[in-house]
Amino acid sequence: MNDEIVFYHNPMSRAAIVRRMLEEVGVPYRVELLRFDRGDHKQPSYLRINPMGKVPTIVHRGIVVTEAAAICTYLADAFPEARLAPAIDDPRRGIYLRWLFFGAGCVEPAISDHALSRTSAPASAIGYGSYDDVVRALHLAIEPGPFVLGEQFSAADVYLGSQVVWGLMTKSLTPTPELAAYAQRCSERPAAQRARALDEALGAQLR
Repeated sequence: MNDEIVFYHNPMSRAAIVRRMLEEVGVPYRVELLRFDRGDHKQPSYLRINPMGKVPTIVHRGIVVTEAAAICTYLADAFPEARLAPAIDDPRRGIYLRWLFFGAGCVEPAISDHALSRTSAPASAIGYGSYDDVVRALHLAIEPGPFVLGEQFSAADVYLGSQVVWGLMTKSLTPTPELAAYAQRCSERPAAQRARALDEALGAQLR
């Protein structure tokens, strides 16, 4: 069985989250760059792998995994030596999963809708409720500090931290001292810095 991780990537996308996760995991991986300007992500060869025609996607041991939060969860479990997820029988596992998928299911759509003024529907009709509800819950998620699980950094912080960094950078998330400090802690990690440098170099090649 092939243990190589193949990472379908474009640095100007949510795939940057998975790049950070791969650097945290610290195992070798091969990047397959998909150029949006050439429509690589919509070619039949890629659509057979990911019918949505989006990135990120990884292929590992013959298994295709899509969606950034799912990939982060998968990688944390596939490589437990990286200590990026509580074990299945660890009581903190529920906390970890709760906030990781809160990032995907609530934070990302809420701040995107807020930035684009995309919805005027009542909170009861929207999966995440309201933007203000999400921001309040986000503060609760990071309140234990310095990370979601306290001292242990995890895949939940890879995903949630990426959303907070992006939201503050694009001004789609209302800045607070707590969110700014959390974003800084996540961004200062060596793996995050490596991922950023790699993607900046890759982005320069695309310009």
